[in-house]
Amino acid sequence: MSQRQVLQVFEQYQKARTQFVQMVAELATRPQNIETLQNAGVMSLLRPLLLDVVPTIQQTAALALGRLANYNDDLAEAVVKGDILPQLVYSLAEQNRFYKKAAAFVLRAVGKHSPQLAQAIVDCGALDTLVICLEDFDPGVKEAAVWALGYIARHNAELSQAVVDAGAVPLLVLCIQEPEIALKRIAASALSDISKHSPELAQTVVDAGAIAHLAQMILNPDAKLKRQVLSALSQVAKHSVDLAEMVVEAEIFPVVLTCLKDKDEYVKKNASTLIREVAKHTPELSQLIVNAGGVAAVIDCIGSCKGNIRLPGIMMLGYVAAHSENLAMAVIISKGVPQLSICLSEEPEDHIKAAAAWALGQIGRHTPEHARAVAVTNTLPVLLSLYMSAESSEDLQIKCKKAIKNILQKCTYLPALEPFLYDAPPNILKHVVGQFSKVLPHDSKARRLFVTSGGLKKVQEIKAEPGSLLQEYINSINSCYPEEIVRYYSPGYSDTLLQRVDSYQPLIN
Repeated sequence: MSQRQVLQVFEQYQKARTQFVQMVAELATRPQNIETLQNAGVMSLLRPLLLDVVPTIQQTAALALGRLANYNDDLAEAVVKGDILPQLVYSLAEQNRFYKKAAAFVLRAVGKHSPQLAQAIVDCGALDTLVICLEDFDPGVKEAAVWALGYIARHNAELSQAVVDAGAVPLLVLCIQEPEIALKRIAASALSDISKHSPELAQTVVDAGAIAHLAQMILNPDAKLKRQVLSALSQVAKHSVDLAEMVVEAEIFPVVLTCLKDKDEYVKKNASTLIREVAKHTPELSQLIVNAGGVAAVIDCIGSCKGNIRLPGIMMLGYVAAHSENLAMAVIISKGVPQLSICLSEEPEDHIKAAAAWALGQIGRHTPEHARAVAVTNTLPVLLSLYMSAESSEDLQIKCKKAIKNILQKCTYLPALEPFLYDAPPNILKHVVGQFSKVLPHDSKARRLFVTSGGLKKVQEIKAEPGSLLQEYINSINSCYPEEIVRYYSPGYSDTLLQRVDSYQPLIN
């Protein structure tokens, strides 16, 4: 065989390998092909090609493995069991930028599925190599490495700590300062994934100087970047007062309020979440938000969107109102109660209704004035209906019951209370009767109205245990009226009168 023929054989072999990896990489993009490829044992066929002498074959083999591993955890597990990870990690440090991107993609595809698979990546020493890739000249290599690190960190605090210990955070902060938008986005996302697990991890991100750089990007025109920036700031702020104050000190107010009017729904949601995470900690932080116009802005935002996008804003109003009478009044003045009532009535999802019920309870629990502001929106019957509905989730029923109780115990607005005399179950009824027993002794007009509206008659029909709190409330109400009036409206009184008619002997002249 001549030298030319030998070369032709090698060329054909190279061409066949190239065609094979390209075809597998292409087939792996379509879900319907995955099971067939898996059954054909394609993983073991791709593995040796990762060490091929031809760089394009190596890269395409890695890309194909990444696409397969990305599909489900069984295939990702096959990558781990096939001892492919050490090979990838070794090559990641040695090969060109195209291979580095493909290898980092495989690590990301494996690590995303579960903490166990992410731990396998850590165990084979991948973190140090990925962190080195963060210093690569090529932005695409940096981006691929950040993706992998973020997917590892998002699972739990231990894996996040491993990413931090590998020295990733300062380099991620440098990545968010790079000009490439795609790199900024994924670096902000990775910082968010690291921060979310614990105050200590969030503090590491703060110590690396991330907050100031993230805050500067709140008004970036790229919606996907804004989503990640707002998410990262939220994940830092949520843990403690100190961390929330550090976020606020980066002068996020009032600029973050502009995000509540963004065209992108998830920018709105993440901005509301950030404001919620700051507001929940202390009255002082909530007051800062009120002073910046944050409550009115959040209420407008709730009115402009639906579903889960509303949820953080609803909760934010509840947290603000919970802190103090004045802050709850700020929510009332900004017309927060009608908007929450709309959410309670309109939203189909029970968890959103439950959040609205909780927020309304936080607003109404402070004083009679606060309770009246909730009661006049006709919210109480809706809360009662949801509490009594068999279709309501257990959490929604609990939140509605608590809200009703909070509002009733302060409510002196009797027209809102009276329907409860007819509809409320015994455990709610006692609170309603209790409120009447507090108000009627001091209000003659209300006493008269209570008679003419049928309220006094209804109270006489309530069957209370002798000596119970409910019976005490009824006795207190009855003591506000002449004895003959109480008798007149008591059940069976008409029969007594008829008996007296029957037994009455008229005087005949």
